[in-house]
Amino acid sequence: MISVIILTHNEEKHIGRCIASLKPFTEHIFIVDSYSTDQTVEIARSMGAVVVQNPWVNYATQFNYGIRNIPFKTQWLMRMDADEYVTPELADEIRNRLATLPTDVSGIYVKRRVIFMNRWIRHGDYYPIWLLRLWRSGQGICEESWMDEHIKLSSGRTLNFQHDIVDHTLNNLTWWTQKHNNYAIREVIDILNILYNFDESERVKPAFFGSQAERTRFLKIRYASLPLFTRPILYFFYRYFVRLGFLDGRKGFIWHFLQGLWYRFLVDAKLYEVYHRVGKDKEAIIEFFRTEYGKDLQPVGRHPDAARTGERNPVAGQG
Repeated sequence: MISVIILTHNEEKHIGRCIASLKPFTEHIFIVDSYSTDQTVEIARSMGAVVVQNPWVNYATQFNYGIRNIPFKTQWLMRMDADEYVTPELADEIRNRLATLPTDVSGIYVKRRVIFMNRWIRHGDYYPIWLLRLWRSGQGICEESWMDEHIKLSSGRTLNFQHDIVDHTLNNLTWWTQKHNNYAIREVIDILNILYNFDESERVKPAFFGSQAERTRFLKIRYASLPLFTRPILYFFYRYFVRLGFLDGRKGFIWHFLQGLWYRFLVDAKLYEVYHRVGKDKEAIIEFFRTEYGKDLQPVGRHPDAARTGERNPVAGQG
């Protein structure tokens, strides 16, 4: 009935927990691994998942590779991150409701619950975050974006399920900050793409009163128009005071400060560095990211590596 796609790279701490949470409603689990060097692949295969390996380009390219090469013939697909798991209540909801949905329903939103330092972050406009994570096969694709990629539907309507996916990393804070340092580069590219339109990829349309993804896109465009270094301070103030982030306690303060202020300030600092180094010429910016970060700002869906990965199905005949 439903297949799940998970992207992995060195996720041995998380992958077993993730797969175990999926077992109550499916055995069809497909892992696209970007050459992990730990026990991720062995753990996943020992739990019955089909695993293939594919060179990493970016999240959208890797996930669309998974969609194109899914070895299972099921009505529905689901997207999961390795450090997430499905609550038992959501597993029951998927198992009991999915087959009863009208045929015009092609996508399902679920709530994401973030756990940080073992504390549920309930405030600061961080719960609930509604994400489109289930869709009918052949009717969804991951938008070609460098950051905050969403599933785009080609047709049909959506509805909301009532229960949660939990985002709970077991890695330490050094890992978390290093990951967000890398995220900041992708975020800079996404902001610059809003300003310079490096590619013509189709994305979720911006709409304040639309879905969570459409509202996020709308707010990101508005955010990009605010002055550098002022906007992260305003954003933190909004989250921590206006949206009551202070109610999340000491661990919540660490979360909102790092994720809402430090990370956003780091993005602006990296953006300032781009302008300081090469100015605001579009071609100079493209060349800067090519030489400094090895990132090609051409349309991600037409990236040379992406084209190569679509040449064949590495799991044909499996499943």
